[in-house]
Amino acid sequence: LLDRQNADGGWSYHRGGSWTEATCYALLALAADGEGGSSAARRGAEWLASSQRNDGGFAPRPAVDQSTWVTALALLLPAGLLPRDRRDRAAAWLLAETGRESSFVQRLRMRLLGVRPDPSQEFEGWPWYPGAAAWVAPTALSILALQKLGTEKPGVRERIAQGRSFLLARRCRDGGWNHGSTQALGYDSDSYPETTGVALLALHGSPAPEAAGAVAVAERHLAQCKSGEAASWLTLALLAQGRQPAALDLPMHGGTIELALAALAQAARQGRNLFLEMA
Repeated sequence: LLDRQNADGGWSYHRGGSWTEATCYALLALAADGEGGSSAARRGAEWLASSQRNDGGFAPRPAVDQSTWVTALALLLPAGLLPRDRRDRAAAWLLAETGRESSFVQRLRMRLLGVRPDPSQEFEGWPWYPGAAAWVAPTALSILALQKLGTEKPGVRERIAQGRSFLLARRCRDGGWNHGSTQALGYDSDSYPETTGVALLALHGSPAPEAAGAVAVAERHLAQCKSGEAASWLTLALLAQGRQPAALDLPMHGGTIELALAALAQAARQGRNLFLEMA
């Protein structure tokens, strides 16, 4: 990861210009390894802070003129890497975001059209982009980000509860998660390892029996896993649920996020899960 850092302080996905998502994961990995105060981490944090938009959110990269879900990733960073004023502005942006399907206007429109409400759309999740429908991964990452802020902040506890209910309502028939739809073209959808891992991680500590039931699904996915990135998410989730999953020797393709998640999963095995630490 250190060798892959760009001259401007950020990280690319593989090579090329810096992106917010890759930079946030790299900074999390450095912090998990005790390198949060290193010059590389400081340079990365400076690049990230300089790219924060006026509305408080973060765009996928400076050339994109819109804040998106990557704002949650910035909030996952330890407090020393993102100043409090910038964190507060990002949190305000994230709290204001919700999936289009749960908005009052959309619900009213569906009622006027005589469309029966979908129970899985009752709860407020988070979209990839403002104005779009909510999906599992951005919702799970937003929950983890808000948990770092502490539930005493206004509106945080309620949004976390809504987000968790959204995840529980979007479980596939097999008990795991895919990107968001439990059915497609009238058929039940299968769950995916990556989304099952990140959703289960966001449900750590949940008393819901559905969360406990999803542990077995995650273990089954991990036993059959062929993706290093997916294995890392599943490992992080299972450790957060009190399990001790076996380590897998999977080939690495060298992407920044894959490397960062592997480092984060290894740190979690040693007792430090950056996704669960308070900011």
